[in-house]
Formats: sequence, C-alpha cells, structure tokens
Amino acid sequence: MATQLETIADQQRKEHLARNEYNSNDEYSSNHKNAVSDGDEKGKGQDEDMGQVGGLTDINTRKDNLGRNVYNENNGYGTTHPNALSDGDEKGKGQAEDTGQVGGLTDINVRKDNLGRNFYNENNGYGSTHPNALSTGDEKGKGQAEDMGQVGGLTDINTRIDNTGRNLYNPNNEYNSVHPNALSTGDEKGKGQLEDMGQVGGLTDINARIDNTGRNKFGADKTYPDF
Repeated sequence: MATQLETIADQQRKEHLARNEYNSNDEYSSNHKNAVSDGDEKGKGQDEDMGQVGGLTDINTRKDNLGRNVYNENNGYGTTHPNALSDGDEKGKGQAEDTGQVGGLTDINVRKDNLGRNFYNENNGYGSTHPNALSTGDEKGKGQAEDMGQVGGLTDINTRIDNTGRNLYNPNNEYNSVHPNALSTGDEKGKGQLEDMGQVGGLTDINARIDNTGRNKFGADKTYPDF
C-alpha cells in the first residue's frame, strides 16, 4: 500500500508530465522536428547535408546579410577574383601577372607620382657603375672610377689637393726611416741614427748632450775608474 508521500509524488509527476510537450510517445532527440531546422523558430540543427541551419529568425537574418554581400556561391571571392587583383580600381591589390601592377588605383597613382620625381628609373638605374656613383669631378659621385682614379666628390678632391699642397711630403718625396728629415744630420727635424756610429737626436739634443758631456770630468779619454 502506497504511503501518502508516494501518492502525492505520483499526482505531481502526472501534472508535470501533462505540461511537457514531449513524452514516451513523442520523445525529444536530435531527429525530432523541433530539433531540426525546418523553417520554424524551434529547431536549429541541420536536417540534411545541404539543409538550412538555425531557426526562422536565424535563416532570415542570414539571407538578409548574404543579400548585402557582393560575394556568394555564384561569385566566390578568391585570389583570382577581379576584386582581389590590381586591375586599375581601388578594390584589388594583388598582382595579376608576373609583370602586372600591384595595389589599388590610389597606390598605383602615388607610385607613378613618386617614380616621376625620381631621377633614377628602369632606363637609368642607379648602381656602383652609374656616373653619379663615381668620382668624375662633380659633387655626386664619390666612388673610385678606376684603380688609380680619384675618390670623393668635387669638394673632397679640392680639399685633399689643398691639404696635400701644404704637406712637405708627397709621392715624389715620401717620408720614411731613410728620409733626411728622419735622420740625425745636424738639424732639428731628424733624430734617427744615420749610421752605426752616427749621432742621435736633433740639433738641440746634440748640443745639450755635448754641453752635459763637457761638464763631466770623466770622458772617453778619462774613464771612470773600475775599482
């Protein structure tokens, strides 16, 4: 015999089940019409492989959005679409062919304007052998034209000539260890020993050494005694 609690539970279960649209004879599942997108608001799942997805509002919203889109199943956007290629309008920017333009109309026009201002172009390409890259007596080129050529622009060359003109030493009178101005020959310039027994130092050095030696009571003729 059922208890009072069980009786109340059975009654409430019947009431709840009566309110439920789904029951043992009409169970809800992934195949139920209210789970499948068939044109109403309830079902949203895809009915078949090519079927719609979503409720009625979803479907209508999608149709409205697709209607505004210039691209669709019959006009799919891709790398070869006219609106993806640079063909003279603002939309496409990709290069159509190997030698085609790149960019939209504004990009193309700006590039043409910039190239028009540039002294160098396809027919006058700048490089290491261009006259404006070589030292040919103007201000532009600074690179050495040949092995014995000048280096630098006109200002550089003139400055070097001016500086070299002030220099006592040059290709015809190079300074080195055997130059008279490097050897001790009785003037102030040279200080290096000329020969094995030669003097060392400039004129002032020699005179100071002679003076110091003259004050010393010991010398070559009277050496300091070795006790």
